[in-house]
Amino acid sequence: MTKSEPAGWKRLRPTLTASQFRLLLCATLVLFYNAPLWRLVSSQPSSGPLTRLLFIAAFFTLLVALYQIFLTLIGHRRLLKPLAIFILLSASAVSYFMQSYGILIDKSMVQNLFETNVGEAAELLSLPLLGHLLLYGLLPSVLVLGVRIRQRSCGTELKSGVLSLSLCLVVIGLNAALLFKDYSSLFRNNRQVRNLAVPSNYLYYGSRYLFGAYDPVDVPLQVLGEDARVIEPAAERERQKLLILVVGETARAANFGLNGYARDTTPRLRQESVIHFDQAASCGTSTAESLPCMFSLNGRSDYDKGAERHRENLLDVLRHAGIGVLWRDNNSGCKGVCDRVESQPAQLFDTAEFCGDSECYDETMLTALNDYLNSSPDDKVMVLHQKGSHGPAYYLRYPRRFEQFTPVCDSNQLQACSEAAIRNAYDNSILYTDYFLSRVIGFLKQRQDRYDTAMLYMSDHGESLGEGNIYLHGMPYLLAPSEQTHIPFVVWLSRSLAQRDDINTQCLHGLRDSAVSHDNLVHSVLGLMNVRTEVYDPSLDIFRGCRRAPEDLARDDPAVGQGPA
Repeated sequence: MTKSEPAGWKRLRPTLTASQFRLLLCATLVLFYNAPLWRLVSSQPSSGPLTRLLFIAAFFTLLVALYQIFLTLIGHRRLLKPLAIFILLSASAVSYFMQSYGILIDKSMVQNLFETNVGEAAELLSLPLLGHLLLYGLLPSVLVLGVRIRQRSCGTELKSGVLSLSLCLVVIGLNAALLFKDYSSLFRNNRQVRNLAVPSNYLYYGSRYLFGAYDPVDVPLQVLGEDARVIEPAAERERQKLLILVVGETARAANFGLNGYARDTTPRLRQESVIHFDQAASCGTSTAESLPCMFSLNGRSDYDKGAERHRENLLDVLRHAGIGVLWRDNNSGCKGVCDRVESQPAQLFDTAEFCGDSECYDETMLTALNDYLNSSPDDKVMVLHQKGSHGPAYYLRYPRRFEQFTPVCDSNQLQACSEAAIRNAYDNSILYTDYFLSRVIGFLKQRQDRYDTAMLYMSDHGESLGEGNIYLHGMPYLLAPSEQTHIPFVVWLSRSLAQRDDINTQCLHGLRDSAVSHDNLVHSVLGLMNVRTEVYDPSLDIFRGCRRAPEDLARDDPAVGQGPA
């Protein structure tokens, strides 16, 4: 307090002890920033309305006590205001996205936050978000600045802190003693409780991320597949082999025409001789998790994102085998997957022809590729990482001429749009992916005089479009709805490649209902490129069981690839 401060303002400013300030802050956070958590708690079975109300009140006291202990241990009186303002501002943003999109905050979601690019982050900005930040972030922060925290002696503060901690422990103990059965049922049947509690959810996972808990340091790179070799080297063949691996973004199988969707969102692929696997599952529910896992030699059951950064992947094994590897990205980066192979920057291939006002569309990745194709006589694998159907601004993912399904949600505020408008915009983005994949196939057909060609397309994860009031993606895998894990997987083989490698495509069509996943991708690519190495698992190679004599293939399946032999 300064001497120049008006006496009237001095009387208006409330004065609190540090303990009172902490208690008020904790109660405010628990009560006003946790709407999804309160919906979950209030929906729990109970013997009657009064019992439910008492449990909700008890749960409130439990959370306040836990947060009070945290702030008492770290919140020195001089740090209380800056800490409170930081928590209020950050909690307001987190609570908005949790309430608006039905997301949970966990390790993967925090990784997505830190690893996203400016463009993706900008798509989430909106007037409703600004209003929420003003009401729940800025206004409470101004009130915090207006509060005076009473200065007391160190001894008095210490006694007050001990008393506060003791009372909190008593509250926690009473909750545990009187309501253990209720809490046991709540936490056992709803593992997402800790992911819903603001601000502990993002403070816990965010601090662990920043302090490197998810990224081991000083770990030497684990080399894998150094023994890799191509069974018949390209130099000994008439034609090289060219595989384009398209990594889809946020495409869910439920809206893929080839997967039985009521709308024909894949009319161009339907005209090609593609094989579509109806029961494909992703490794994760976010790009940060799924992308490294897709290329990992470990598979989802043994996958660890932190360890994977220090372990070679599919692209390294292909390189060991002497196969040229190129990564092109129209998304937010390769998440470490392409660190040791050639990766071309977007400015090398972005052209005005395929760019809109705010971003470039996926087909720009097919430009300026001849120099790379002519760079060596080796077999080649090109990875194209799509922007695909990345939300929430689905309407930005495609040129306007693909706006077949209308009206569309032309906003990044999905909760402000009807479910039909959201689905229309999303389906238009799938329609454009269908067009892009047909262009990839056309690109390969044009080069069959020099190459035996193939395309594999697999999305990184799916998307929720409002089912169960959940939007976007990134839910913890065990809790994620099938819309976020059930993905499209498409294979196209040229006739010459199928004949040379004795692959019976009718056999592959017969596998369309088989359960496959990202685990199959690595070994199927190795099998398709005829790479043999100790890290290759033939049981996960989808092509392995469909190879036979080329004369049978030519007789029974003359339309393979729909392109020149």
